[in-house]
Amino acid sequence: MHNMAKNGTEMQRILFKNVEVIATFDREGRELKGAWLLVEGNRIAALGEGEPPPGPFAEVIDGRDRVMIPGMVNTHHHLYQSLFRAVPGAADKKLFDWLIFLYERWRGIDEEAVYISTLVGCMELLLSGCTTTSDHLYLFPEGRERLIDVEIEAARELGIRFHPTRGSMSLSREEGGLPPEDVVQTEEEILADSERLIRAYHDPSFGAMTRIALAPCSPFSVTPELMRETAELARENGVLLHTHLAETIDEEEFCKKKFGVRPVEYLEELGWLEGDVWLAHLVHVNSPDIKRLARAGAGMAHCPSSNMLLGSGIAPVVEMLETGVKVGLAVDGSASNDHSNMIREARQAMLVARVKYGPEAMPARKALRMATVGGAEVLHRADEIGTLEPGKCADLSLWNISALNFSGAADPVAGLLHCGAQYADLVMVNGEILVRGGHLVNDGLYDHIPRHREIARRLTTEGI
Repeated sequence: MHNMAKNGTEMQRILFKNVEVIATFDREGRELKGAWLLVEGNRIAALGEGEPPPGPFAEVIDGRDRVMIPGMVNTHHHLYQSLFRAVPGAADKKLFDWLIFLYERWRGIDEEAVYISTLVGCMELLLSGCTTTSDHLYLFPEGRERLIDVEIEAARELGIRFHPTRGSMSLSREEGGLPPEDVVQTEEEILADSERLIRAYHDPSFGAMTRIALAPCSPFSVTPELMRETAELARENGVLLHTHLAETIDEEEFCKKKFGVRPVEYLEELGWLEGDVWLAHLVHVNSPDIKRLARAGAGMAHCPSSNMLLGSGIAPVVEMLETGVKVGLAVDGSASNDHSNMIREARQAMLVARVKYGPEAMPARKALRMATVGGAEVLHRADEIGTLEPGKCADLSLWNISALNFSGAADPVAGLLHCGAQYADLVMVNGEILVRGGHLVNDGLYDHIPRHREIARRLTTEGI
C-alpha cells in the first residue's frame, strides 16, 4: 500500500539498507545489526534487521560499513560567536574577564554578521551529525533589534531544526552589570520583542522546524523583575525558558552578595524552577541544588569544552543523571570552545566525566544518549526526535567506519567516540538529505566562508 501525503501526492520513500549497526537509543537501547530503515516523507516509517520491505523507493542508500545514530541535539549555542574564535587577549581569560573583553568586540555585530555566522555555525553542526540546535542570542546593539529574525532565515536556508531563544540583558556596566550600555535594552523593549517573536515564529505542531524560547542572559545581566516577567510571558504562551546558571565561582559569589542566596536558590525564589526551564552549565551546584533541579523537572545543557576552556570547572553531570535531572549536550558559543562539532563534544563529555568520576561512570553510549535523546528531552521533544523509532521525525546520521581512524574498532558504536569521529558521512533532517559523502549537499553554502572570515577580521581587529 502506498502512503499518501495530505495533499494527495505520493510520499517520497527512502530506504537505508545493509547498515552495519543502527543504534536506536530507544528506551530499550536496541541496536540492530545488518539493518534497514525506511523513511516516508519526513518520518521514520519502519526499521528492522534482515530483508527490507519491497519498493518502489525514490532512493536506496547502501549502509555497508556505516553506523546510524539519531540526529544529535545541541541544547546551547551563541552562533554569532563563530566570528570570534581564538581571539588574542580573550582565549586565556576566565569568564567575567573574558566577557568584559569580548563585549567591546561583540557590540559591532549587525544583521549580516548574524546571518553569516548562523550559516557557518550551523554548517559545522550539520556536518558533525547535529540535526537540531538551540541558540541563545542576548546581545542587541542599538538599532539592531531584528537579529533573531535573521538567524531564523539562515537556519531555514540551511534546513536545520532550530530553537532560537530570545535572550536579553537589561543591566549595563553603569547599573552593576558587565555589558556596555549600547548592547542592553529596556525591559519594555525586551518583553515586547519576545512577544512579537513568539507570535511570528513559534510553531508548537509536531515536527516543527522552528520553536522560540525566552532566555534572559544570566542572573548578573538582568533584574529580578525581568526574570519574573519573562517567565510569566513564556508560560502564558507555552514556550520554554532558558538561562546561564552556576557557571563559575564568581557567579556564586555575586549571587550570595547581591541576593543572599546561591544561584539555584535564587532561581527558585524567582519562580523559575519548573519543568519548562533548561539551564546552561550548572558547574557549581551541590547535592541539595541537584535534588531541587530534579524535583522541578528542569533540564541541563552540559557544555564540557567551554567549561574547560574558560577554566570554569567540571559539571557534576553523573550525579545529575543519577538524581534524575534531564541532561543534554551543548557546544556553547564558538568563542569559548571554539568549534561547533557535536560528535567531538560527545567525546569530550565522555572523557571529562571519567576524570571526575572514574572510567565506568561515562561509557560512550551514555555520552551519545545525552547528545541525542537527552537533548530531545531537555527541549521537550522526545516524542518527535532523539531516537530512531517508527513515527519519529526522520532526523539521523550515518558514519563511515571504514575510515582510517576506525580501523580495528571492535565496537563500532563506542568507536564513534573512542576513535574520534569528526564528520558524518550522511545527515538527514526532516526527511531531507543535507550532507552526503561528508559534504553539504548545497554547495553554495561554502561560498559564505570567505565573507565570514572577512567580517570576523573586521570585528576582532578594527576600531577597538
